[in-house]
Amino acid sequence: MTGDPALLTATELLTRFRDGSLSPVEAAQAALARIESHNDALNAFCLVDAEQALEEARRSEERWRIKAPKGRLDGVTASIKDLLLTRGWPTLRGSKALDPDQPWDEDAPAVARLREHGAVLLGKTTTPEFGWKGVTDSPLTGVTRNPWDPSRTPGGSSGGAAAAVATGMGALAIGTDGGGSIRIPAGFTGIFGLKPSFGRVPAYPLSPFGTVSHLGPMTRSVADAALMLTVLAEPDPRDWYALPAEGTDYTNGLEGGVEGLKIAFSPTLGGHRVDPEIAALVAAAAKRFAELGAVVEEAEPDLPGCAEAFRIHWYAGAANLLGGFSAAQKARMDPSLVEIAAEGAGYSLLDYLAAVKAREAIGVAMNRFHERYDLLLTPSLPIPAFAAGLEQPPEDEEGRWVDWTPFTYPFNLSRQPAASVPCGLTAAGLPAGLQIVGPLYADALVLRAARAYESAAPFVLPPL
Repeated sequence: MTGDPALLTATELLTRFRDGSLSPVEAAQAALARIESHNDALNAFCLVDAEQALEEARRSEERWRIKAPKGRLDGVTASIKDLLLTRGWPTLRGSKALDPDQPWDEDAPAVARLREHGAVLLGKTTTPEFGWKGVTDSPLTGVTRNPWDPSRTPGGSSGGAAAAVATGMGALAIGTDGGGSIRIPAGFTGIFGLKPSFGRVPAYPLSPFGTVSHLGPMTRSVADAALMLTVLAEPDPRDWYALPAEGTDYTNGLEGGVEGLKIAFSPTLGGHRVDPEIAALVAAAAKRFAELGAVVEEAEPDLPGCAEAFRIHWYAGAANLLGGFSAAQKARMDPSLVEIAAEGAGYSLLDYLAAVKAREAIGVAMNRFHERYDLLLTPSLPIPAFAAGLEQPPEDEEGRWVDWTPFTYPFNLSRQPAASVPCGLTAAGLPAGLQIVGPLYADALVLRAARAYESAAPFVLPPL
């Protein structure tokens, strides 16, 4: 267990609060000190409310003193991605087009659940404008950087959340994932990120990008993500798509291991190019599952038309998003967002319906695939982190972010749970990520498998 309270996991913090060896105030002060030391360099937070955080921590400290903690996360430090409504704080979504002078009097469901369980909210983390791309920079908040190498991107769109968690600027972070936006930055920054099954975590307001969008935990350990998901999955009537509340405690059974599971390993997911170093690290991680007792064999799910189906969903979502803004407001936006929205506006209704049918076929193909395999392993990303401030690697300057993220967005289309676990470092000291994909609604199985891997290959943090 680390001596720095800022680097303790949520599970460790709760143990220390319970035995009285650490107070929530000390934990909050340590996280705020980390923000003070590192946020200028990394730009993980766009808003920090130290006064409110310390007041919440003091109230938590008193509850622990009288042995009456509030919920499952009392005193644990957490951050909120700046796409989610948060009472008392502006939610500007990385955009100059939004008016900060609004009431801001409502919490999104995930934020409300954290408050109800006593989490200490530190502030809001950076996002690209409206979370539209797989890196994190915006006209409003500038460029967010990777703690392993600040010249490089942490990925996106939950890049601020990932940089915060990796550096001890809070134990927990809420991320969103419409095409990889939890798993991409988790992979680039060496933390754990889970995109749960669609509807597992209630959302409000619903994403303008539609039903490819999910919410989930970003943490420094699998146990923390299981604890956080248990809280975030509680019901909220504002989400019409939310799954029926089951009251599942995702921390139960977490140590069940993977022995006897039949696991598919797809190194390229249909022939996508993968950097040789990343490919070797991911292959070694897949081999580790065999060493843990699983039956692992190479197998490729058949996902034809996946890229086009996702592009139509995403670009049409961007057109939907920008439809309510004036020309003057669009002139202040990320030009590339405006470009893809214009392309999306050119799709016909029949184009979109064809993409929906293609998505249905992808979902059915994955359902059938999981009749044969309990889990699927792939790279989270085909490349290590590249230069900060770019939408795509320099060698692919004509592309878009979806061109270098072929392993993540298929499972937004299929609605399946998928996690990124860190699986080693390149020679340049940059993290690689292994993606673990489970059948629809098998969130607990994905967490269990991730925990088995973590127990065999503990995660490491950036050497700040």
